Amino acid sequence: MEDLLGGPAIGVAFDLLMKAVLDVALTVASFRSELNHLKSTLISIKPFIEDIEELNRLLNCRQGAETLNNLLTKGEMLVRKCLKINRWNLYQKYRYAKKLEEFESSLLWFFQINVQAELSRDGKSVSLGVKVLEEKMDEIISIKDNYRSVNSNGFSGRCGVPAVPDFVVGLDVQLQELKSMLLRDGVQIVVLSAPGGCGKTTLAKLLCNDDGIKGIYGNNIFFQTVSRSPNLQLIVQKVFQSNKSQRVPIFQSDEDAIHQLEQFFRWEIGPAPILLVLDDIWSRSESIIEQFLLPISGYKILVTSRFVFPQFEWTYKLNMLNHQDAMTLFHHFAFKDGICTVQKNLAEEVVRGCSGSPLALTVVGRSLYRQPEVKWVSTVQNWSQGQSIYDTNMVFLSRLKTSLDALDEMAILKNCFLDLGLFPEDQRIPAAALMDIWVELYNLDEGGMYTLIYLHELSNRNLVNLTLVRKDDQDAVDYCQDHFVMQHDLLRELAIHQSRQGSIERRERLIVEIYGNASSPEWLTDQKQQPMNAHILSISTDDAFCSNWSNVQLPDVKVLILNFQTKIYTLPAFMERMSRLTVLLVTNYGFTRAHLDNFPLPSQLVNLKRLRFENISIPSIATSILQLKNLQKISMVTCEIGKAFEVSTISISYTWPILNEINIEYCDDLVEMPAWFCSLIHLKKIDLRYCQELVTLPTELENLTNLEVLSLQSCTKLLELPESISGLRRLMYVDLSDCVEMDHLPEQLGDLCGLRTIRMVGCTALSELPPSVMYLVQLERVICDEETAYLWEVVKEDYLDRLEINVVKEDKNLNWLHKIPP
Repeated sequence: MEDLLGGPAIGVAFDLLMKAVLDVALTVASFRSELNHLKSTLISIKPFIEDIEELNRLLNCRQGAETLNNLLTKGEMLVRKCLKINRWNLYQKYRYAKKLEEFESSLLWFFQINVQAELSRDGKSVSLGVKVLEEKMDEIISIKDNYRSVNSNGFSGRCGVPAVPDFVVGLDVQLQELKSMLLRDGVQIVVLSAPGGCGKTTLAKLLCNDDGIKGIYGNNIFFQTVSRSPNLQLIVQKVFQSNKSQRVPIFQSDEDAIHQLEQFFRWEIGPAPILLVLDDIWSRSESIIEQFLLPISGYKILVTSRFVFPQFEWTYKLNMLNHQDAMTLFHHFAFKDGICTVQKNLAEEVVRGCSGSPLALTVVGRSLYRQPEVKWVSTVQNWSQGQSIYDTNMVFLSRLKTSLDALDEMAILKNCFLDLGLFPEDQRIPAAALMDIWVELYNLDEGGMYTLIYLHELSNRNLVNLTLVRKDDQDAVDYCQDHFVMQHDLLRELAIHQSRQGSIERRERLIVEIYGNASSPEWLTDQKQQPMNAHILSISTDDAFCSNWSNVQLPDVKVLILNFQTKIYTLPAFMERMSRLTVLLVTNYGFTRAHLDNFPLPSQLVNLKRLRFENISIPSIATSILQLKNLQKISMVTCEIGKAFEVSTISISYTWPILNEINIEYCDDLVEMPAWFCSLIHLKKIDLRYCQELVTLPTELENLTNLEVLSLQSCTKLLELPESISGLRRLMYVDLSDCVEMDHLPEQLGDLCGLRTIRMVGCTALSELPPSVMYLVQLERVICDEETAYLWEVVKEDYLDRLEINVVKEDKNLNWLHKIPP
């Protein structure tokens, strides 16, 4: 028998791996989080290795150690490879970060399972030294895997079905809905998903103790709590342990564990129905779920998780409590016998501050139990003045912060989450606005692919709600188009709370919210304030705010976000000293378009690359913004254009010399696209979506020889495309969806030799295609409705056999065309 643990080579391999981790962590910032985590694991394991070697010496057992030695050597090679990863290659960075995580998991798995099995097979467990080793092994498992012990009142047995909490409210309907979904024919697995503290585990316990469920599954309900770094073999062992008549086996591998579990379920319990509950699964553990999917009739799995796993079809999302249920739960913990002993409006204010979170209601309620009324008043006042619920409830913070700690695996993803706190409460955040920020801060792609990937990842972790306004087929030209995100109030507060950690001078983000009579933070009004190192500044105000900007020094700010609700807004004077500013987002959340005062001179915004206005009167600042010589992208959404871009008001030679993207969306007074836009020869993308008063495009369009994307979606009064469009040989994508007045296409459309995709959903007036379309040999895809598809089917059959025609069934009432409110 080969001993896995003996031999001096293990110590050498271990030291080489540790040296590699330390060296690379100091050199490569991209993997520092993963390597620091690995270093912590190695520090925990080192004494364990030393004791094993000492035990082998005492027992005079020194056989080969190839398995462990090879594992450590491979780990060293993997760490060294991280030195060669280009920091701009996001895919490789993500791939190797995952490899580092997998290596750490395999190392822990080795010590938790293989070592125990080897000791048992060797007969070394008779030694006193083994007892010490096993105790240390348990300690490592406890620290690294955070397995939760079972308390005496939580379970009927060690691994049995947990008891239902003494007081539960607001889950009756959810229980019936979840039960109905789980018992549906053909459904083997259901994921119960919600942010931390919403009551997922409580609902799962209710389900397991439901009379209907117990009538179906009887004693064959196995409830297992899974750690953040789970051990499959240990989970299976606990399942066996719950059956008192079964010996708990030692497994050779994960595959062996699953095989024995299947045999146990099939022959010892079957054919009776079986329910396996995997509670608190984390994102890095999703592969474990798939391993438990066994081909056994009547076998079902319920997973509870803070995450969403898209590969599983059936997901039940648990929402926060409504106000009535929230009040009931809060009263139970805050008052003796649930009877309110303070002013009712105080209790109402506190409950509203908890935003329907059962965890927050429980923690805050207990903290205020038997407290004098002045404590209640103080709590409400502190919250209204900007203090976070997390500042006064560390238990609540520690519970929810675990979701944020999980983002340490990907530093960019954590930053993306924190950036969501830059926007006002209860407002939709355009994914395009986030893309503008993340392109400059984190070097993401300008097409928005990685922006959308990160938003989906945050959505899968229940840290944000991602919505898509337009439900039809999406293109790879603009991944963020029509996507919006919203955050629950408590998650937004968590992002803000974490961003405010540390001294004001060293924070990465400065978030200022001034509403009503609230006073400005001291650093914003202190005339002697020292320069700060923040790269991102967000200021949100309402119509009661009176501009009184100080001479605060923020020389390193790259991203400035101004959110307000007023008809006239004075921009901060300190913008003139933001020489490194690259992204400026100005959003008016009021009902009327705002006029801006005091826009900085172009020479003071020399590095500005991305500018986004929402609900702004552009004529008030046109002269200034047109001379931003380094501007690469400008977006104007629901803005008033008026005569801002008339030739007589500007000097074309000084206008946007390197601009490559212009977006004018939902602007209802744009009648003609200004002809001088066609002198912006670097333009690659023009987006005029939802400009429903637009009637005509200039004939000079052919001058835009670098144009690749032209989006005219829902320009409902646009009559035609100019014939000169045929000169745009680099044009790859055209969107004419819902141009309902356009009854013909240019005769020479076939000259667009670079055209690859054309979208024509809802072009109801179009009855024929020009013959020249047969020459669109590069055309790969047409997205259209059923009425237009037949026109292209003829072309496909006769000339373009490689053409893909995607038919979209459009909502005939076109309600989604209505302008999105600011």
